[in-house]
Amino acid sequence: MSRSRLVPGVEVVAVPGRGLAVRTAEGEFLGVRTPGAADESALLSLLSGAGATIPPGKELIAVVEAFEEAGYLADEPPPPAPWPADRRAVLLLGTPALTRPLAAHLTALGAEPRTAPATTAPDAPPPAIEDLLDGDPAAVVWCLDGPVPEGLWDAADRLPAHGVAWLRCHREGWQAYVEPLAAAPGDVTAAHVRARRLAATPAHRELAAYWSGPRTAGAPVDLTVPAAALLAALLADDLARWATGADATTGIPARRRLRRVDLRTLTVTEHPVLPVPAVLPPAVLPVPAAPPVPAVVAVPVGTATPTVTAKPAAPTTPGNDG
Repeated sequence: MSRSRLVPGVEVVAVPGRGLAVRTAEGEFLGVRTPGAADESALLSLLSGAGATIPPGKELIAVVEAFEEAGYLADEPPPPAPWPADRRAVLLLGTPALTRPLAAHLTALGAEPRTAPATTAPDAPPPAIEDLLDGDPAAVVWCLDGPVPEGLWDAADRLPAHGVAWLRCHREGWQAYVEPLAAAPGDVTAAHVRARRLAATPAHRELAAYWSGPRTAGAPVDLTVPAAALLAALLADDLARWATGADATTGIPARRRLRRVDLRTLTVTEHPVLPVPAVLPPAVLPVPAAPPVPAVVAVPVGTATPTVTAKPAAPTTPGNDG
């Protein structure tokens, strides 16, 4: 009985007339069958970490061992990992409605965010990779309160190749998209997300036209304070898990997950997304030559005067695969 404390998120409840039940970290209830001699009060005391007032019997020890084998017990949880010093510098770009709450979250977690202006004007040239690497940031986060203009994030997609983490979000009407964090070559970039979204919808022409503009809209969609706080919290959590190596153990991996946020209801849905492999040009194969036609044709046997007739060779032509 090396461990006798419930892991965070797991709880035990006494159900009237039915004994004990476990509520798992996923929110499911499982019944607990205890031997008749096992003292439920002593069991609850043990599982809480307080220890039983009397030495546990072998029946109680067997129940606790069953909890441990199921993964419901652990030692005293370690304190949260601090934000590593070499990953504290975070560059924030984009709309202040999102970068302000994000900077507050990151500062509270131990990072050192730096906010820089980022323009999305149609006539503004996209930033160069040298501009994004200025100041030697460990991560770059870019938040847009609107669709992503064509080519704006092309240079930023190269950040993982320079050892810089790359995280972004944007809004399309009442929907916001939090894209997966890219931290190494081969991770999902913004270009990959665009390609996957176009491939997944029958309205790919309409979506591409919507991205490239122009667009006509009525009253603008206001990014509310709760919606901005939710988006900032999702971004800060992704960045903190990357920085401390505390990635989630359930659900879609963070670096393969696209999240869609309905800004009207603040509902978050997750969708798996994979990198788009590089497409090689088709290989140029040599055209096979047709077999030559014999230049000598034999006359069937039995003719009065056998002769040999010469024919010119047929020109070489490409085969069926040419």
